[in-house]
Amino acid sequence: MKFIFADSLDYVDPRYDFLTDRSPSTREPYWDDSYPHEYLGYAPYDGVLVSRAIVGGYQGGGKYSESQAMRFRRVGAREFLRLREKDFPGSLMFGDCGAFTYHKLEYPPYTAEEMVDFYGDGQFTHGCSIDHVIFDYDEDSDDASTENSQLEENRRRFEITSVNAEEFLKKSKRLGNSFTPMGVVQGWSPASMAEAALRLKKMGYRYIAVGGMVPLRAPQIKKALEAIRAAIGNDIGMHILGFAKAEEIASFSHLNITSFDTTSPLIRAFKDSNRNYYALRPEGGLEYFSAIRVPQAIENNGLKNLAKQGAYSQEDLQSRERRALENLRAYDRGEVKVVDALEAVMDYTAPLAVGRDDDHTPNEARKLKGLKERYQRTLVERPWKACRCRACAEAGIDVIIFRASNRNKRRGIHNLQAYRKHLGRIEEARDHVEKVEV
Repeated sequence: MKFIFADSLDYVDPRYDFLTDRSPSTREPYWDDSYPHEYLGYAPYDGVLVSRAIVGGYQGGGKYSESQAMRFRRVGAREFLRLREKDFPGSLMFGDCGAFTYHKLEYPPYTAEEMVDFYGDGQFTHGCSIDHVIFDYDEDSDDASTENSQLEENRRRFEITSVNAEEFLKKSKRLGNSFTPMGVVQGWSPASMAEAALRLKKMGYRYIAVGGMVPLRAPQIKKALEAIRAAIGNDIGMHILGFAKAEEIASFSHLNITSFDTTSPLIRAFKDSNRNYYALRPEGGLEYFSAIRVPQAIENNGLKNLAKQGAYSQEDLQSRERRALENLRAYDRGEVKVVDALEAVMDYTAPLAVGRDDDHTPNEARKLKGLKERYQRTLVERPWKACRCRACAEAGIDVIIFRASNRNKRRGIHNLQAYRKHLGRIEEARDHVEKVEV
């Protein structure tokens, strides 16, 4: 089961100074910063997925700058991402269209010829056919009827995706055996997804990619994948696009998933309310810790508004911020007790979380109590001390501080390597069970 990381220019500055919160003045992000595989010295994933929408969407905009997009097309995905085969042998380059970016259009903005050119120029190893997202999902639907306008629209998008897949398969043959075309499944029910997958198999696809999984719950995804496998068997590969339930992957092992892509381990570092730092349990599985929020007082919008309103002075907020950071680092060095570090953090957390130091409502009091308990657990258990990855070894307690991109993405890189190890444990356990059964 291959873990593919969906890239979105997620790199960090190796020379970032945590004490001054600055990068060198000469820094050029793309050239001087490091992707996760560069920063760690090894790839914490089996490959990288690049969406055409990230490079440049149907309106020309994407996350890449114009010069970056030009370089990407000129040198190819591997060279652009510095995921060179000689440095990371066996690594994979996946691509897709980024269908969510054009879901409001009547038709996808790309042709099969254009996508084949994109994959060929980028030197991708795997590429998805052109799909049109179907957002509806009814797990109890067992037919392909078109009884209302919404079902008619679902069927229209279903047929567009199917026709595009057939055309893409034909066009992709010119890329040769080094490229694996992937037919995309879109549907509004397990039955319609199974129908789509069976069509792709009959077309000649040996690898399919299941889309539309992002908003679904784990039981819904399982039911859809079970229907697909029942229709096509286990003799062709199956990739899950945007697998948002990546942390529950162990419960999907019976479905013979060949590969999946996700950004979840990295994004949770700064977009989850409390599960920001991944740690491996000795007995197996993952556990999660809350990062300790110490934003920059002069940059955080909430704190700036409090200062403008006169609730706090900028000097007071900056003093609290400085005291929190100093106490956290002193705690990491063993110079202060956990109670002192926690008290300094909570003194800054009160204005940050609820806007004042006292007269809290019951809800506000519960919120602060919950934060204090989570922060205390993080500080007492000190999970970064047990990790030997570069992010934890170099940043120390700064890796657990929720504060600007260079800390947050380092924590995300830590999460990627922890998740990769977690997957390895799952694979080992499954192999052991299979050997015992044999």
